[in-house]
This record gives sequence, structure tokens and C-alpha cells, in this order.
Amino acid sequence: MRLYRKAKRLGIWDPAAIDLGRDVEDWRRLSDDERDLLLRATALFQAGEESVVHDLVPLMLVIAREGRLEEELFLTTFLFEEAKHTEFFRRVLDEVVGEPGDLTRFETPSYRAIFYEELPAAMGALLDDPSPAAQARALVTYNMIVEGVLAETGYHGYFAALARQGLMPGLQKGLALLKRDESRHIGYGVYALSRLVRADPALWDVVEARMSELLPQAVGVVEETFAPYDPVPFGLELGEFVAYATGKFQKRYARIERARETAPKTA
Repeated sequence: MRLYRKAKRLGIWDPAAIDLGRDVEDWRRLSDDERDLLLRATALFQAGEESVVHDLVPLMLVIAREGRLEEELFLTTFLFEEAKHTEFFRRVLDEVVGEPGDLTRFETPSYRAIFYEELPAAMGALLDDPSPAAQARALVTYNMIVEGVLAETGYHGYFAALARQGLMPGLQKGLALLKRDESRHIGYGVYALSRLVRADPALWDVVEARMSELLPQAVGVVEETFAPYDPVPFGLELGEFVAYATGKFQKRYARIERARETAPKTA
């Protein structure tokens, strides 16, 4: 309920109300490599946000069928916010970049593996198998990897690149709001996984295995995104983002592990 109340207070913003006029002017002044990197990032975020809108529904159904009303209330805001994120990046592509065409050329092998294979498979499996183990795999995939590593790291880098140069204030504003939304989404994933592990400590093995399986692919997305550039535009450093991603991941990993350690002992 705390997350639900935060969403009501902080998550009500309209992507259509953000002024992108200055952003259009700034875009025209960027170098070719700078435009290419921002277009790449925007295309990947837009496609990613669209994917997570589709893939969240099975989790909502499972939580509703288990009668977890408070979580269901929060998940309604979760889906609403992912839809807004999709709308915002579509606006940037249409109104700032002027790029309505096919942008799948920016999707790297690791990106496609996560968003077109791992994410829909893990979430879709819940329709036939709502077991705690299946929920744990889905939550790790969606909240810990897609949002907790890829989205959070990407938004951090995206925002930092623009803020350091004083560029594109509309995009900066949208990213700040997106980051605030995503922090709640990740917080829910940590809470739900902790709840599952506390109820059945044996599920920690499922969580750990799924994290170990997907983390290298997530780091691969970051590495492959930066690979075409030498030097990377805006003075960005690959190592900074890998360190940021792994640092955030380890903190959440430790929080979930503590839930196993505090689980009631059975006779």
C-alpha cells in the first residue's frame, strides 16, 4: 500500500504535457555520433517499454487470483505507468528525432534474447503455471533484470549525458519522472521476491539460478550498446555503467537473501 500511495502522489504525470520544443533545437546541433547514440537509446527504451506493457498482464492475473488485493492495486498503477513510458518515448521519436521508421537495427543479440525470448517466456509461463517458483523466475526476469539492471542503468546514463551538457530539457524532465516510476516498480519486485523466499526459503535457489542465468545477458546489452562508438559520445564510460548496474543489483540481491535468512524455521 505504501507503493500504491506513492504512485498516486508521484506517478500522475502526462507525457503529452512535457514541452519538447527546446529539445528539437538541441537535436539539430548534436554531432552525428551524439544523435546516433541518443536515437539508439530512445529506440531501445521505446521498444523495451512496449514489451513490458504486454508482458506484465500475466503477473497481474496471478496476484489477483491469489487474492492479494493490495498488490493488485499497486500493479494497476504499474501497468498505467509503463504505458505512459511507451507514449513518452514515442513522442520523442516522432517529434524530436523525426524517426517514424523501423528501428530494430539497434537491437543487439543480447537485447533480443532478453526482450523477445526470456521476458515473454518467463511472464507468459504464469498463465499455465502460477506456482511460487514460476513467479520467482518471472519477477527476477522482469523486475530485477529488465528494470533493475537494464532500465535503471540506461536511464541513469541517458539522463547523465544530457544533464552534463545542459541539453534537451524536455527529455531530461521525462527521464526524471520515468526513473521515479521505475524505482517503485523495482521496489515491488524486491518486496514480492522477499515475500516468496520468506514463505519458502528453498525458492532462493530458483532466484539465484535465474539471476546467474540472466545477469551476463544484461551486461551484454550494455556492452553491445556502447560497442559501435570510439570514443563514446558525451564522454560516457562503459565501465561506469557496468559498475552502476552491478552495484545496484548486488544491493537488491542482498535484501532478498536476507528474507531467506529471516524466514520462520520449520520443526
